Amino acid sequence: MAAFATDVQRVTVLGAGSWGTAFAKVLGDAGRDVTMWARRESIAEEITARHTNESYLPGTRLPDRVTATADAAAALDGAQAVVLGVPSQSLRANLTAWQPLLPREAILVSLAKGVELGTLKRMSEVIAELAKVDAGEIVVVSGPNLAREIAAAQPAAAVVACADHERAVAIQRASSNQYFRPYTNTDVVGCELGGACKNVIALSCGMAAGMGLGANTMATLITRGLAEMARLGAKLGADPLTFAGLAGLGDLVATCSSPLSRNRTFGERLGRGDTLEQAQAATGGQVAEGVTSCSSIRELARGLGVDMPITDAMHRVCHEGVDPRQAGAELLGRSRKHEWS
Repeated sequence: MAAFATDVQRVTVLGAGSWGTAFAKVLGDAGRDVTMWARRESIAEEITARHTNESYLPGTRLPDRVTATADAAAALDGAQAVVLGVPSQSLRANLTAWQPLLPREAILVSLAKGVELGTLKRMSEVIAELAKVDAGEIVVVSGPNLAREIAAAQPAAAVVACADHERAVAIQRASSNQYFRPYTNTDVVGCELGGACKNVIALSCGMAAGMGLGANTMATLITRGLAEMARLGAKLGADPLTFAGLAGLGDLVATCSSPLSRNRTFGERLGRGDTLEQAQAATGGQVAEGVTSCSSIRELARGLGVDMPITDAMHRVCHEGVDPRQAGAELLGRSRKHEWS
């Protein structure tokens, strides 16, 4: 494995969306010098000049240590850690362009939560392939981390996972501050699957809310969704305990219950009768990660022979035109079984 800095001081965050910006603030508040890359020059100028990003985190002031540029080469120059903060389905295209610019000894950190369409690869696998590094060197950040709450410095915890524990510790130190408490883990598979699958389950909880259903339904979807995640994880060699932790149950509860969750609010619009296009228009043209992940996760599960009925139902609602009420009725009408079978 390549050498890396154990005391990370200079960090680049590639991506200036809500979570990328919030994580840049976390790093800045932890005393690190952060350079962000923004696709739009106007956002880069705003971050550097005014230390705000009103397009994604209105009302939030970023630390003076956080600056930005629209020039990827300038952003990556001298970085000891590189945080990839773009959506899962656009990671491959972006990283293909960035790969020649990546500092050889920088720790690569993934914020993306999803399973790639087509290849069915987790984000760390995509990064390892394109960056031409060992998969065991990739650090993954996951957990109940709603960007607006983090940006408001509300107390939160996260998981920093890497097969190489020392790399995880380096990022843990670099991101620890008075409101953000990261824990380390070596189960990258479990942390990534938890982060990807919870978006799909949050869609289902949003649909249920949109249909006027209450706490019993939400609790049922969350716990049965957790069972789906754990079954898939077990098949892929994840540690079952990971799904009981911050990257599993913690992230699932936050994303399924908060109106700040794009996946939940997107699902709520579908539950009220909106089409996929109407729901997308209402969220500023942004598609929730769960809308695409439900298809890739469903295909991954089918190939492994893993039963994931909620995920399957979300795919059918989002991509086959099935009415949410019909999907709910079909879930309830499935054959009876033992809880843990």
